[in-house]
Amino acid sequence: MSPEEKQTREELAACYRLAALHKFTDLIYTHITARVPGEDGHFLINPYGWRWEEITASSLVKIDVDGNKVDGSPHRVNPAGFTIHSAVHMNRHDAAWIMHTHTRAGVAVSCMEEGLLPLNQISLQFHNRIAYHDFEGIALDLEERERIVADFGTHPVLVLRNHGLIATGRSAAEMFNNMFYLERACEIQVAATSSGQTLRLVGDDIAARVHQQYVQMNEEDGDLLLEWDPHLRSIDGLGRDYRA
Repeated sequence: MSPEEKQTREELAACYRLAALHKFTDLIYTHITARVPGEDGHFLINPYGWRWEEITASSLVKIDVDGNKVDGSPHRVNPAGFTIHSAVHMNRHDAAWIMHTHTRAGVAVSCMEEGLLPLNQISLQFHNRIAYHDFEGIALDLEERERIVADFGTHPVLVLRNHGLIATGRSAAEMFNNMFYLERACEIQVAATSSGQTLRLVGDDIAARVHQQYVQMNEEDGDLLLEWDPHLRSIDGLGRDYRA
């Protein structure tokens, strides 16, 4: 195993543990996947049937674009669950890391006609950076992959209407950051819309300005890594067995 694959395995296992810590899980369903560095068409995915709290670096399974095992792992995989991921991985060079969730808040917002609303500065970081794909049933149809890719475009996050959320990234830190704040924005929106009060939306001009401020902050301060290290410390404090 190359040092690059080892690091990817450890970071992907960390993402599963972090997602479990923040309750982004759906028991054994949905996935987080990562492209294997230096191996065209190979990806890492969780063993099917494992809780995300149980994932370790060595338990991750290497698969091809069709979800077939290529590393002789004894663990099962869910090829149908890789349908969405493979579509994005194969068509987006920047989507080396992909997380798909079915959280309560994320699915709730996916069921709202307006989608994610410009309600606060957390949601505004996704201004003009979020895409939508209409529900077509359980994602088992390989032909749907082309439509998902077309709707996704070059955006970092996607709302699967009536289904859930997808976040991508060039790194584990970028992907997890995108999902963390997308989920937080959805939680706030559900709370706000449940209040029964009239919502005060942010106008387009301010929304565009706040989004640009987020871009500048990340470029100048390297906030992604500043946030990623504390995330890792939060699970290291619970145990480092995920690295095994």
